[in-house]
Amino acid sequence: MTKPNHCPANERIKRRYLIRLREVKGHSVATVDGAAAAISRFEVFTCYRDFKKFHVEQVRSFKKYLSTEANALHSGATLSSATVASTLRTLRTFFMWLADQPGYRSAIRYSDADYFTPPAKDERIAAGRVERPGPELEEVVTVLKAMPSATVLDLRDRALVALILLTGVRDKAAVSLKLKHLDLTENRLVQDAREVKTKRSKTFVTYFFPVGGEALAIVTEWKACLVNELGFQMDGPLFPATAIGHDENYLFSPTGLGQKPWATTTPVREIFKSAFQRVNLPYHNPHSLRSTLVRLGERLCRTPEEFKAWSQNLGHSGVLTTFSAYGNVDNRKQSEIIRNLGNPEAKGDLASEMALLLQRHGKRV
Repeated sequence: MTKPNHCPANERIKRRYLIRLREVKGHSVATVDGAAAAISRFEVFTCYRDFKKFHVEQVRSFKKYLSTEANALHSGATLSSATVASTLRTLRTFFMWLADQPGYRSAIRYSDADYFTPPAKDERIAAGRVERPGPELEEVVTVLKAMPSATVLDLRDRALVALILLTGVRDKAAVSLKLKHLDLTENRLVQDAREVKTKRSKTFVTYFFPVGGEALAIVTEWKACLVNELGFQMDGPLFPATAIGHDENYLFSPTGLGQKPWATTTPVREIFKSAFQRVNLPYHNPHSLRSTLVRLGERLCRTPEEFKAWSQNLGHSGVLTTFSAYGNVDNRKQSEIIRNLGNPEAKGDLASEMALLLQRHGKRV
C-alpha cells in the first residue's frame, strides 16, 4: 500500500497560514519557508494525518523522534538543539492559530499547543553562545593595507571591506547600496529601507566611525572611480557585481564590472575570506566587524550619552541591544578585568554611570 504524501485539508489550511505570515505578519520569505519546513516535518512524522485528528500523544512521540532524527545536511549527526527548539516553537505558534480556525476548534485546544514547548535543556543550549569575537581593529587595518588595488575588481573589494569597517553595515544591506547612499560630504551612509535591505526594514543614518587608517581614503577613491572613470550614475550600485565573459580560450572569466549589484551576499564573504587569508589571519565574516566597532566604542566613549550615539550609529534603537548582542567580553579581556578589580585606582564610579544609563532608557533604578 502506497504511503500518503499529503493531506488535501492540511494543504489548504497551511496555505492560509503561510499567506498570513507573509501578508499580515510581514515575515520574510526565509521565515515563511522555515515555518513551512517545520510543519512539513511534523506531517511526515504523522504520515500526513489530518490536523483535525490531532492528539497530544503525537507531540510527545514527535519530540522523541526529533532527538534522534539525523540532519540531512550533516550525515550521521542528530538535529541540533537550536533546530529542535526552533521547530517546536514554530509548531506551537501554528497550532495555537489552528485552534481558533473554523473546523478545528472542536479538535484542538489552545492548551494542546503548549505540548510543543521545547525542552528546557534544548532552549538553554540553543540560547548559549560560543565566543566568536570579531577581529581587532588593528587586524582589519592590516587586512586593508594588504589587499591588492591593481584592477577595478580589486578596488571594489577593498572598498567593500573599508566601508563595512567604517559603518558596520550588514552584508545584505551592503550589496543593495547605491552610489547616492554614500554621502562623502558629511561622511555618512544613508541606509534607506525603501531601497536598502536593512534589518527589519529600518531606515537610519550611519556616520563614519573613527577607525583611522586608510579606510576613508579607500572608499573615497572608489566612489570617484565609479563616477569619474566608469561613468556610473547616482542610482547605480555602489558595489557592482563582476561581469563574466569569454577569454582568449573561450572560457568564462571575469571581464570587469557589470551594471547590477550582487544578487546574494556570498561574494562578500568570499572577499573577506580571501582578504584575511592573504595576511595569514583566521577568517572573520563581515558581520563580525560590528563586534570590532562595539569594542572600539567601549574604549572611546566616556559617557553613557556618547555610547548611546555609538549604538544608534549601528542602527540599534536602544543601547542595551548593543550591550546584549555585541557587548560580550572576550575571555582575554575578562581575565584582565577580573585581575584589575583588585586595584582600587582602576575602579570608576560604575553605580552612578549605570544609573544614569538606565534612567536615559526609562528603566527604574
